[in-house]
Amino acid sequence: MRKNISNRLFIIGLIALAVSTFTLPSCSWIEEDTASLVTDKAIGDSEEACAQWVTGVYSKWIYDIFCWGYFPRVLEFDADYISGPAWAFGKFGVGNFQGESDVTDALWKGCYGLIGRANEAERQIAAMKNITEAQKNNALGELRFHKAFAYFLLVRAYGEIPIQPETENFDRNQPRKPVTDVFNHIISLLEPATRMLYKNTDPDYKPGHVSAGSAAGLLAKVYATEASYAMPAGTELVVRTGTAYDFSSGTKSYAPLQTHSFFKQTVSGYESLDPLQLYQQAADWAEELLSGTYGDYALLNYDQLWKKANATASEFLFSIGTVSGDATYKITVHSWYEGYTMPENTDFIQSGQWVGCTRHWYDLFDHDDYRITQGVKHRWRVTYQREDNSGFYYPYTPEYQQMAEVEHSGIYADGVNYRYSMSDECLAFTTKYADVSNPSTDLADANWPFLRLADVILIYAEALNELDKPGDALLQLNKVRERSNALRASMGGDKPLATKEARRAAILEERAKELACEADRRWDLIRWGIYLDAMNAVGMDDCDVSKTRTSRNLLFPIPVQELNTNSAINANNPGWQ
Repeated sequence: MRKNISNRLFIIGLIALAVSTFTLPSCSWIEEDTASLVTDKAIGDSEEACAQWVTGVYSKWIYDIFCWGYFPRVLEFDADYISGPAWAFGKFGVGNFQGESDVTDALWKGCYGLIGRANEAERQIAAMKNITEAQKNNALGELRFHKAFAYFLLVRAYGEIPIQPETENFDRNQPRKPVTDVFNHIISLLEPATRMLYKNTDPDYKPGHVSAGSAAGLLAKVYATEASYAMPAGTELVVRTGTAYDFSSGTKSYAPLQTHSFFKQTVSGYESLDPLQLYQQAADWAEELLSGTYGDYALLNYDQLWKKANATASEFLFSIGTVSGDATYKITVHSWYEGYTMPENTDFIQSGQWVGCTRHWYDLFDHDDYRITQGVKHRWRVTYQREDNSGFYYPYTPEYQQMAEVEHSGIYADGVNYRYSMSDECLAFTTKYADVSNPSTDLADANWPFLRLADVILIYAEALNELDKPGDALLQLNKVRERSNALRASMGGDKPLATKEARRAAILEERAKELACEADRRWDLIRWGIYLDAMNAVGMDDCDVSKTRTSRNLLFPIPVQELNTNSAINANNPGWQ
């Protein structure tokens, strides 16, 4: 563990130097401003110089993408099971993406800035002569992984996008490429990276960095994403969701969870692909990862999964974090999801805890599933509740009402008057980001999990199911369920999954439960062509945030600045100016 911590501080220490030597490109955001970049002579040709170039790319996730608060908001807020106060969700959270900084500064500008920096770093490292071949290959593999991940975020959000040339000088007026070309480019970056990167079992591998297994896991997810995009229109998916409120009694109350059969709509650009061939690729890469080809990877026990000490454990194939209290290289994840407490009394939330999951999400779980018994807050207190000795509890069920409100009994026998509020103050707030070095700062050092092993295992289950291997699919599904103390999924018994459609629904739902508050839900709905159906089935959510969407919401708008400066792009996505 000491090695992990020292390496993490080494990365952060280099970031300050790396960021100071780079500036943001002007004009088109896909353009590299090479004149502003530090040269090889300034940094040198050594192992330390190589590390600085690589760290400069890692720093883009923190300093240029996360630190302004737009991430993970831009990936997370437009989904059916996520909610919060209307002011926090803003125009973006109700589907008006035009001109929003989340869409422009964080996603488009941030990802292309990272790609530009990685391209320059790759050229510099490739020319180095005073590092070993293994060190050079690993560094280049890390850069290729980051570029691939940035393109993956972009193509899912915007559809057709430019591919930035990797040469030093190029025409900034780059056209948008078909989505299949972008995915092929992502794959062309990742497949060599699996051979170039260190395995996590190699003596020179540094915990906290991406590894060969990270690239293999991302490949599985990339292929499965393309495969689901390409599945034929009319493919059935069953989703448990529905309108949040029932007003039939004259008062506002939660409507029960409903089961909806949705049928996939065609996702433009993927019609010519063979989904089963792509799912086979996804299954092959996931199997190689899980079999140990790329190192040693395992699911953590649930009670250890979200501990700060395990932020670099093998389950986290790619995550981003920073140092507590750092005002520049900061991530506001802890504040948004957990809230930061008063320094003198950690029982009281001073501010934050604005984003949570809806009651319909909570009701998806088995009663004893750790992901709601431990993974959701059941009581908390905010600063204004000190005076009347009160607090909040969740959820509003007879069981919790009895424990919280009747003589302060049961698990809440602490003399505090707990109550429930049918407002944005009471949601299914996650505990995933609670374990930080200092919970009383709004700049706490929570890690953001971009890619976890559990995600890849569920991708593997999805691929196996579509390839007509039901037993193997359920085996993988149950790895995730058993870790969380959920009932085993089977093709018989109380919860039969005897058909491909039933298993497909169960795997998609498991992803909603396992990956909640990790910015995956919108993209799962989009790739399966049921985003509009799922969102519109909710209408207005628990916090009165509108989930009503139209076809223009399937893609984000290209930023106006890119349209104004890139002569090769002359039209925006459908429905956006």
